Amino acid sequence: MSGIPRLLSHPLLALIFRLYLGGLFVYASMYKINYAAEFAETIASYQLVPWWSVNFLAVAMPWFELVCGLLFLAGVRVRTVGLAMAGLLAMFTVAIFVNLLRDAPISCGCFHSLEDAISWRTVVRDLTWMVMALHATRFDSWLQLDKIFLQGFKEIEA
Repeated sequence: MSGIPRLLSHPLLALIFRLYLGGLFVYASMYKINYAAEFAETIASYQLVPWWSVNFLAVAMPWFELVCGLLFLAGVRVRTVGLAMAGLLAMFTVAIFVNLLRDAPISCGCFHSLEDAISWRTVVRDLTWMVMALHATRFDSWLQLDKIFLQGFKEIEA
């Protein structure tokens, strides 16, 4: 392999993606954890989940993002966490896409509840992050705590 394919499959690129996305998820979770009521309003504005689940999601989702981000940063179960993050990003992308088709003037809720409205740029951004997460699950092999502390355990192969 040479050239671009070699560059794209290099573990350093996957490490950069992993550290970037891990930090991004930690950062995104902080505001939502501290202002769960505002985040609940944002979730409700998407009109995609039953009203009785809004508060649960507003509390649980940011903590899940935080745990995923920290595990991704640390390199613990990179494949599993990367797939979970890609799943979250896919869910967010579908929610944004549906509301763009509805022409709903709502906030993204990605980082701060009221900072920016959803747009096609948001969809492209989330899809890019999803590809980065999947890339990291496939090619990352550097600086993983798994290799130090969890050598005797194996992930379940899908």
